[in-house]
Order: sequence, then C-alpha cells, then structure tokens
Amino acid sequence: MSDDKTKTAALATFNDYLTQNHLRRTPERFAILEKVFDMSSHFSIDALHLQLDTGGYHVSRATVYNTIELLIKAGLVRRHTFESQSPQYEKIAGLTKHYHLVCSRCGKVKEIKDQEIDLLLNTRRFGKFQPKYIDLNVYGLCAGCVRKTRQSTKPKTK
Repeated sequence: MSDDKTKTAALATFNDYLTQNHLRRTPERFAILEKVFDMSSHFSIDALHLQLDTGGYHVSRATVYNTIELLIKAGLVRRHTFESQSPQYEKIAGLTKHYHLVCSRCGKVKEIKDQEIDLLLNTRRFGKFQPKYIDLNVYGLCAGCVRKTRQSTKPKTK
C-alpha cells in the first residue's frame, strides 16, 4: 500500500475510532497522526514531540502521550519496550509482519522479515487462545558493537 493510501486509511480508522468512542477530533490529534505516519522507523515520544515542534506544530508532551495511547487503542501504533530502553513506538498500519533484532549494547533496532518464522508461527496452535499479533525480539550485539568489541580486545602493538 502506498504511503498516501496508508495515511488516508489511517486517517479514516482514527476518525472512526474517535467517533465510536465519542472523543473529540482535534487538530492536534490529527497533526500527531500525520507526523507518526511520516516516521520511517521506531520512534520515542521525545523524538515525535521534537518533530512536531520543528515542524511548527506546538503541542504539549502530555497531548502527544495521550494521543499515542489513542492511536494504540485504534490499532494504528504499537508500543515496544526493548530491554531497559524507554518505550519505542511504530506505526503498524500498512506494515508487513516483521521481527526485531535489538543490540543489547547500543540499543539499535533492526527489523527483519523471515518466512520460516512466519510459517512456523502461522501453523502453531495455542489451544483455545487466539493470538492477535506476535512480537518477536532477538537480543544480541549489532555488527558495529561486535567490531568495537574486537578492536578493544586486540593487543596493542608498539
């Protein structure tokens, strides 16, 4: 789905959610939605707030937090907590199934797609439990941190 179609679908979904739950459709909420769908990767509340600020849209941090919660409930955003990092968010409308490789040292998150994992999880049954989505995080060291570790353990030559 193209970015414009994804944004349009997200806008309609959010509008429906707000209407069904008798919540106000404020310009601030829709500006936040727009900025979320401009983000290309995981983001923090602070990064989103900064993007809004530099884009000329001044909203309080509380409004950003509250709107993100609404977007989560509307099924447009997902919250991730990778180890001890502050929560990271990602838009989920228009995204394909993916998993996360998380560096335990620098915190870098890389998204991967793996058809073998998809096949295994799609054929797995959990009794009467019906999974809504599966969140898989693999923790380790990214290539950059592995390289730095190797360089710091090399003996110094004179």
